Amino acid sequence: MNSKISPAFALLLPLFLIACGGGGGSGAPAPLAPSITAQPANQTVVIGLPATFTVTASGTAPLAYQWQKGGAPISGATASSYTTPATATTDDGSTFLVVVSNGSGSTSSGSAKLTVVAGTTMPRGTDVTTYKNDQGRSGQNLTESTLNLTNVAPTSFGLLRTLPVDGRVDAQPLYLSQLSVAGGSFNTVFVATEHNSVYAFDSDSGAVLWHVSLLGTGETPSDDRGCSQVTPEIGVTSTPVIDRTAGAHGTLYVVAMSIDAQSNYHQRLHALDITTGAELLNGPVEITASFPVTGTATSTFDPRSYEERAALLLLNGTIYTSWTSHCDIAPYGGWIITYAQSTLARNGALNVAAHSSAGPAIWMAGGGPAADAGGNIYLLTANGAFETTMDANGFPSGQDFGNSFLKISNAGAGLKVLDYFTMFNEVAESNGDQDLGSGGGMLLPDLMDSSSTVRHLMVGAGKDGNIYVVDRDSMSKFNAGANKNYQTLGGALTGGIWSTPAYFNGTVYYGSVSGTLKAFAIASAKLGATPQSQSTAQFTYPGTAPSVSANGTANGIVWAHENSGTAVLHAYDAANLAHEIYNSNQAAGNRDQFGAGNKYITPMIADGKVFVGTPNSVVVFGLLH
Repeated sequence: MNSKISPAFALLLPLFLIACGGGGGSGAPAPLAPSITAQPANQTVVIGLPATFTVTASGTAPLAYQWQKGGAPISGATASSYTTPATATTDDGSTFLVVVSNGSGSTSSGSAKLTVVAGTTMPRGTDVTTYKNDQGRSGQNLTESTLNLTNVAPTSFGLLRTLPVDGRVDAQPLYLSQLSVAGGSFNTVFVATEHNSVYAFDSDSGAVLWHVSLLGTGETPSDDRGCSQVTPEIGVTSTPVIDRTAGAHGTLYVVAMSIDAQSNYHQRLHALDITTGAELLNGPVEITASFPVTGTATSTFDPRSYEERAALLLLNGTIYTSWTSHCDIAPYGGWIITYAQSTLARNGALNVAAHSSAGPAIWMAGGGPAADAGGNIYLLTANGAFETTMDANGFPSGQDFGNSFLKISNAGAGLKVLDYFTMFNEVAESNGDQDLGSGGGMLLPDLMDSSSTVRHLMVGAGKDGNIYVVDRDSMSKFNAGANKNYQTLGGALTGGIWSTPAYFNGTVYYGSVSGTLKAFAIASAKLGATPQSQSTAQFTYPGTAPSVSANGTANGIVWAHENSGTAVLHAYDAANLAHEIYNSNQAAGNRDQFGAGNKYITPMIADGKVFVGTPNSVVVFGLLH
């Protein structure tokens, strides 16, 4: 039955409501005039393509929008976004702004400039598709043409915006330049959270392009499994990986942990369309694996006992996942489990602690397995079992590789350890919880030694404070009397390493716990015994995981995150770490401060911006004008 109000009663109703207080009392909030929270960003497009400008505003609804071009209102452009008609050469240099109004007032946005370029393809900037920029995990972006040693200073560089998210950001953000999304072209930053969300933001305006949850129906992120290392929840911990050419638009691969209503734990590999966040390839798929131990016995991957701390590796069409324990809570092994990129079908598994119930696991402080041009995979393992009795090939008799550099092949019969290096005192260090794999490894570029021999080297460090350099062509295995690896810098990193290094222009950068950021110069394929330079600042736990921006070999800047009560972003002259050119505490009025610190944070630099994860956001730094 339809209820109707008589016309006479309708006229009396407002008076009746006022008499009863229904018209609003003195407690009603005052209306707010509009304010701009995210300004329109400059856009560059190819002739003939449209450009999209977007604004974000706050204030009492409803808000009205009127876009202007060159100061003149544009007919029909009355939404928070405006897309131009197909551009022409005459549009080059045009400026666009929007006036936002409501019943309490109006405000104008800043002007955004349109650049129109000739050609059929947009000039593309830098893509950051994997942890620390490349498969060697160098941490260097050599295509940064905007930021330099002069303009990265408190007067011209600082905090631009905050991208809020729904959980901790432990994974390094990733970035694609000029990504086509919903008819526009955006410099896009991808953020994964421990609340099992993935976001795509327009890095120039802060607008959310898409946001998806990786949780199944009735699921929540995992609890912390009684371990305070990732808390209070575990969702996405490891850095995803992107292939811009996979699928119709490009694909982001990410691993997420969850728990369902029946208290079953899940680890799943997802493949997401980079333009929408939609699941691809009939995903996600459950992470499962078994591995032969002796005879017919097998070890089996139990999703509740692991988290994926180390970053994903994408190599030759295969996704590599690698797994660690919750603290050292047994039982656990050291799993590497692989999946076909094109189908998400599992195509390999290796347990480097197959005969052990207490590791080693694979931590690497968020660093990922590295890969060389020959398709070999390299990683560091944590403390755990290692048999000092060798088999006929010089490998531990039980194939348990605690505190080791590993070289792994995925050719022929599948995943297999090809070579390794383990320090002579591995058993003592493992018993003392002195992990090698508390830090991540890094491949160095080809280097020529004093005899004109080209060396293929890998560097790694852990809790014992030594820097170990191994020859990837002959890693030296285990020797009970003394180490026979390529080079060891004993005690070079007081406090130990819970982070990953970086490389630039013949120099290796390390930041140890409660120590300075140090630069070790390379000469004749050897690291200098003492730092060439070091920072004045000391970095509390977990030290710092530096990254580098440069334009080729010029304007090298080392970026470092300090995990203090108020987090700090530092920028140093790569040629002399004693020369700090900027930090986020320098500007007056706490202008650039961005809240509490977070561990295992690696700054990511692309196209004139620096992105830093926090407990509830990613903050974006760049040039202020």
